Amino acid sequence: MMGYYILIGAIALVSWLVSRKLKSKFKFYSKVHLSNGMSGAEIAEKMLADHGIRDVKVVSTAGMLTDHYNPKNKTVNLSEGVYNQRNASAAAVAAHECGHAVQHAQAYRWLTMRSQLVPVVSVTSGMSMWVVFGGLMLGAAAGVGFGYWVAVAGLVMMGMATLFSFITLPVEYDASNRALAWLKAKHIVTPEEYKGSEDALKWAARTYLVAAIGSLATLVYWGMQVLGGRD
Repeated sequence: MMGYYILIGAIALVSWLVSRKLKSKFKFYSKVHLSNGMSGAEIAEKMLADHGIRDVKVVSTAGMLTDHYNPKNKTVNLSEGVYNQRNASAAAVAAHECGHAVQHAQAYRWLTMRSQLVPVVSVTSGMSMWVVFGGLMLGAAAGVGFGYWVAVAGLVMMGMATLFSFITLPVEYDASNRALAWLKAKHIVTPEEYKGSEDALKWAARTYLVAAIGSLATLVYWGMQVLGGRD
């Protein structure tokens, strides 16, 4: 178990460092005010309109960095620090979330795959670790057998969460690429403002990358505990 604690500690540390860097980047670029004077909400509405999307609403949501696109009710939810703000960070986030709306409208395959996995992962991700633990305990008490297959079932559940994390990567990177391309093509931001938006989105993407690597590392570790202990 000591190896697991070290692994979790290392992943948590890297995740914290990246998250801290992301927050500092957004705080820094929130001071880079847009020369066009547009708010995050106005940028989002314009990007949707430019892509011919008329059935998605832009709404404000509480919290910091709580921005997201909801495909169920077709809403682009912008946090308080984005919806009314007029800076490079707000422009980046607003356009990124609209990038997901564009993906949805165009049936982007990676987004479709991720959406299909949501119901499964929402159920299995929380219980996978407990199933693996239970299997290992049963295996130790009963000489593998039934316990082994319970643990394998837990690994499959864990594997679904890992798959979800990796499918999320192209979805997030593509949304950022769409956002940046639109911001540049429509001259929404100046070259200096563009650099700020690009840098902010890069750090946002790295949080998903760290999460995916962490999920894979955890899966490999427990896979070795379960599969490696069998003759």
